[in-house]
Order: sequence, then structure tokens, then C-alpha cells
Amino acid sequence: MSETSARWALPLLQAGQAQKEVVHNEALAAIDALLHPCVEAVADLPPASPEDGRCWLIGAGAGGPWSGRAGQLACRTGGGWRYLSPAEGTVLWNRATGRIMRRTAGAWFAGAAPVETPTGGGIVDAEARAAVAAIIVALRSHGLIGS
Repeated sequence: MSETSARWALPLLQAGQAQKEVVHNEALAAIDALLHPCVEAVADLPPASPEDGRCWLIGAGAGGPWSGRAGQLACRTGGGWRYLSPAEGTVLWNRATGRIMRRTAGAWFAGAAPVETPTGGGIVDAEARAAVAAIIVALRSHGLIGS
């Protein structure tokens, strides 16, 4: 039997294990960060005064205590950093940009700009078709529809 869960690598309790509450609390802290994740921003270095419960997506140029952890989530818990490696397909909210980000093929991709309301339409057929085409392109770039 594995010591971690298959999808999120959460620690699992073992038969006869001492201090089960430690393992259980570790799993709860990871779930708290990974369930509908939200990051303050993408950053290469930790903020000067982070609050517990806040998370950042570690950028490609990570340094200091985040060195070698690019692409991971750094969550502040109990006065220290907890590093988590989100699974493929994870979607998170980036507060700094107001956009969603998705983990695809081992990398993070930011969603496109919000879909704008079509304007114009004096010549209904040609302009309507162009507006619909633009909407379709925007929906595809957001990952809401396939290509």
C-alpha cells in the first residue's frame, strides 16, 4: 500500500502508526491549499511579510528559499512555507491579474483576457459573422470550447 494518495500525494494513515494526527493535519493543510486554489500572484521570491493561508505560484526565476521550486504553489501555514505540486489540469485563480490559470503539459498558462461584448453590426451579415468568429476564438483561448 502506498504512503500517499495517487492524485494529490496526500499522506495516508498507516496501520499502527504513531501520531496519526500529524499525518492527518498535513493532509488537511494540503487539501486546504489545493481545493479551489487561489494565489496572490506569480512570484520568484517570497513576500517580506506573508500572512498564513496565503499562497503564491512560484515563477520560473525562483530564488532564495523558493529556488528549484518553479511551478509549485508556496503556501504560508503555521509560520512556514508548504510547497505543493498541483496535478495536471489544476485550475487556479490569480488575484493579481484577475484571471484563471491552468496547469497543462507541466506548465502554467494564463487564461485569455475576458471575452468582450461584440459591437457594430451596421452590415448585419458580414459583421455578425466576424463577431461570432471572434467569440468562438475567445472561447477557445479560454479553454471553454474545443478547437
